[in-house]
Amino acid sequence: MGRKLIFGLFAMVLVASMVVVSGQALAAEKKKEPPKQYIPLFAYRTGPFQAGGSGQAGGNEDWYTLVNIKGGLNGVMIEFEECETGYNTARGVECYERVKSKNPVHIQPWSTAVAYALIERATKDKIPLSTIGYGRADASDGTVFKYVFPLVTNYWSLSTAKIRYIAQVEGGLEKLKGLKIANLHLDHPYGRETRFILEIMAKKFGFEVKHFPVPWPGIDQKSIFLNIRRFKPDWIINRNWGVSCTVPIREAARIGFPRDRMLAVWWCGSEEDVMPAGPAAKGYLATSFHGVGKDFPVIQEILEKVHHTGKGNISYGRVGSALYNKGIIQGILTTEAILTAQKKFGNRPITGEEMQYGLENLNITKERIKELGAEGLMPPVKTSCRNHEGFDLMLVQQWDGNKWVQVSGWIEPFKDLVRAEIEKSAGKYAKEKGITPRKCE
Repeated sequence: MGRKLIFGLFAMVLVASMVVVSGQALAAEKKKEPPKQYIPLFAYRTGPFQAGGSGQAGGNEDWYTLVNIKGGLNGVMIEFEECETGYNTARGVECYERVKSKNPVHIQPWSTAVAYALIERATKDKIPLSTIGYGRADASDGTVFKYVFPLVTNYWSLSTAKIRYIAQVEGGLEKLKGLKIANLHLDHPYGRETRFILEIMAKKFGFEVKHFPVPWPGIDQKSIFLNIRRFKPDWIINRNWGVSCTVPIREAARIGFPRDRMLAVWWCGSEEDVMPAGPAAKGYLATSFHGVGKDFPVIQEILEKVHHTGKGNISYGRVGSALYNKGIIQGILTTEAILTAQKKFGNRPITGEEMQYGLENLNITKERIKELGAEGLMPPVKTSCRNHEGFDLMLVQQWDGNKWVQVSGWIEPFKDLVRAEIEKSAGKYAKEKGITPRKCE
């Protein structure tokens, strides 16, 4: 009995030791788990604008997946999570309230209306809004909008650069005089954002601009195009979104308006906009803030390391599409801002307040772009306390019936004119909200 008792006690001690060792091993394993940077994605894979939402989300997520495969950001892995908004403002605000307690490094609303709705909340919570390629143009003034970052060409810069491009095609700025330009826009905060800047340009250069608002969601535009035909424009600016981008292409063909005199905002410049229009889309022009196609080292690397290993976040056929490439650019800007913040605060997950510093001190040089494999895909980006726009250029691409072809170099806006209007508008906002503008060096 004594020997059995001793054996039993030995067995119990052995089991207890194994449990302790096992627990220690698990604890050690847990300690080895890398830190994570939480990035919410306000995607919209449902609703009338799902092509845009899924395209951008797919590019964004593929970029983050590649970053994780390569070891993260100085050992910090990206944890991305979608919150479905359906491109609905109320749902976008709900998403914000749901994720803000998770220490998001920033919020990218992917909607001008949602961006407008979140500015005061996010500023109070010290969580940056990255409104990359959309949102309030006057948020480019960092002295007033400390936590809002357009980062790429704002809508007012874009609109003046469109007029510069039209002048180039017509033969010079003096040729703008007497032209008629139809501004076809979604009747929505995003669509109405550029009406006044076009009116300023019309007064400056002597052309006539007439606005044609499109009721949401813009599926039927026949009566609008009857009015456009009566106006007899020389150019049509297509400022729609989703299915409302495609309808004007068909309607222009129906009334015999040349598609190579239609110049679209970049949100109407995707494959998903032109392909449903078939042959009617050939010659159609759209602006862009990035290169076209997949012939860039970074996208080839994503194909090799993400899609060819079964880790892609979008169908293989959409890689390199216009919306997908926008998602890549948005991802690069986000991770470069995190890296910038890490240089100041340490190689760890960054808070929203620290991310504000990273976004405000971005300096993505030509050399860095080459390192990223994004040469030709994007231009250099440099922000400051005063300038949250980063870069203010645009490209023009044309649909040849099968693919987008870049038909211009980088086109500059009318910088002084735009900056004056930005400061005027931001100053008015500051007065209304009781904000004292920051003093920037």
